[in-house]
Amino acid sequence: MSSKKQRIVVGLSGGVDSAVTAHLLKAQGHEVVGIFMKNWEDDDDSEHCSSRQDFLDAASVADVLGIEIEHVNFAAEYKDRVFAEFLREYQAGRTPNPDVLCNAEIKFKAFLDHAFALGAERIATGHYARVRHNPASGLFELLKGVDASKDQSYFLHRLSQVQLARTLFPVGELHKSEVRRIAAEIKLPNAKKKDSTGICFIGERPFREFLNRYISHAPGPIVDERGRRLGRHVGLSFYTLGQRQGLGIGGVKEKGAARGSGEHAPWFVARKELATNTLHVVQGHDHPWLLSQRLTAQDASWIAGAPPAPGPCAAKTRYRQSDAACRVVQASGTDFTLEFADGQWAVTPGQSAVLYEGEVCLGGGVIAAVDDRADCSKVTVNDCD
Repeated sequence: MSSKKQRIVVGLSGGVDSAVTAHLLKAQGHEVVGIFMKNWEDDDDSEHCSSRQDFLDAASVADVLGIEIEHVNFAAEYKDRVFAEFLREYQAGRTPNPDVLCNAEIKFKAFLDHAFALGAERIATGHYARVRHNPASGLFELLKGVDASKDQSYFLHRLSQVQLARTLFPVGELHKSEVRRIAAEIKLPNAKKKDSTGICFIGERPFREFLNRYISHAPGPIVDERGRRLGRHVGLSFYTLGQRQGLGIGGVKEKGAARGSGEHAPWFVARKELATNTLHVVQGHDHPWLLSQRLTAQDASWIAGAPPAPGPCAAKTRYRQSDAACRVVQASGTDFTLEFADGQWAVTPGQSAVLYEGEVCLGGGVIAAVDDRADCSKVTVNDCD
């Protein structure tokens, strides 16, 4: 970024990454203002919601750094733009990623607008990603964070040129260990605070317990690839493809296991059939029903403003995944189709497929459909053995 001193508003979450972000920018001589975003109000006084403690931590950081902090309530915007869509997707049998939508609609839209109303020239967050201006194209690029184990570009793939031009990710240039070291060195009160995980509005409570409050559900059969009924599910919305835990079904001996060994291969969710309210499960992590080599995604968003040309690429179909070699079959402003060199495990409708060219994130979309290897009703039983 320019060496010109600027007024920069930092999203202080109460965590160590955003705290070090504010410190680094202040150390560079910028005028730094902190904003704590409250995105969820339900259960705010319960053991499951940490927003009150997070604000106290953020305020303590601001005090140590000597910067102002403002508490801003975006709960209404979050409920309308993020949570309502989250529920619609689950009710439809898909598995959405609310963090992607939260970044696009709240952290880099509502927050950005509020920051500029305060006279900010830039905003900054504690995300592990980088922004680079490409002089050849004149465009801003979203890059992976230097720390590959913490890279968050997957969650930021819906950002636009306007948003990237006004955003800084200082800790994207650092490894997490260095962020922790800096925090301890300047004696930040949250230097050793545990990283937050999971979905912000669910907190530490069991996911099924939370979802049960908002989504209607009906029990139905759990069957294997041969149509054998193994048990009953509690509602299709409570399961996701590739899920292994919480199925509540006994084992069936793995094919080929030694007689009398008593060994059972684990069961995995392979398909949710809404028309018959049936949950299909298979045994074994590498069962063909769990592998897909082609997907179609919708609601595409491209960082450059235009889709990539058909040809070789790399993509992630879930956050904690290495880039997988693939080919862009077709891509438009609204959808795209990918073919992978190798079968991808448990590709899940509702999740995001995000495209990369080296360290540059190109954009992505919401997975809508996968190839028929994930639907063995279209192949013979022998093909699925």
